[in-house]
Amino acid sequence: MALSPRFLGIREEFFLMRKLSRERLRKIRLVAFDFDGVFTDNRVYVDQDGKEMVCCWRSDGIGLERLTEVGVRAVVISREPNPVVVKRCEKLGIECLTGVKDKLSALKHILEREGIEPEQVCFVGNDTPDIECMRFAGLAIAVRDCHPEVRAEADYITRNPGGRGAVREVCDIIYRAKKPTS
Repeated sequence: MALSPRFLGIREEFFLMRKLSRERLRKIRLVAFDFDGVFTDNRVYVDQDGKEMVCCWRSDGIGLERLTEVGVRAVVISREPNPVVVKRCEKLGIECLTGVKDKLSALKHILEREGIEPEQVCFVGNDTPDIECMRFAGLAIAVRDCHPEVRAEADYITRNPGGRGAVREVCDIIYRAKKPTS
């Protein structure tokens, strides 16, 4: 029987970081993100007319550009059918699927379409609807402030919380692993 990091009294992060070998990261060809709680801080602002707004981290866009530089695609798969998700993804230039009830089926469809294997996928989530995709993907990442059940499924937990640099952190980790050395 394996002992858990908590039982051993060793920091959980040490064990999670060990799972992020350079070789494993270099295999990644697609990063699939949840939106709410990953690109945002999981809050929603609603005005008197019912219009919703969210807050996103500006430097995530630079991180996503860096992924493109190293040949990695990004996609958002969101249960939320909110137009704000679509608008943000349009601005970032990434594919966006919204109103998705079965995220795993959507992810499998993308992989089939693109000729990508599950071990070449990183899924980044924060809440229980993301667990199936995290289990399926070759690399499962959870944002710092994720739900406890999601934390248990993660190969890596970001240092930054959702909506506060977590997306950029994931992009930078993959970029550094895949960037050709000179």
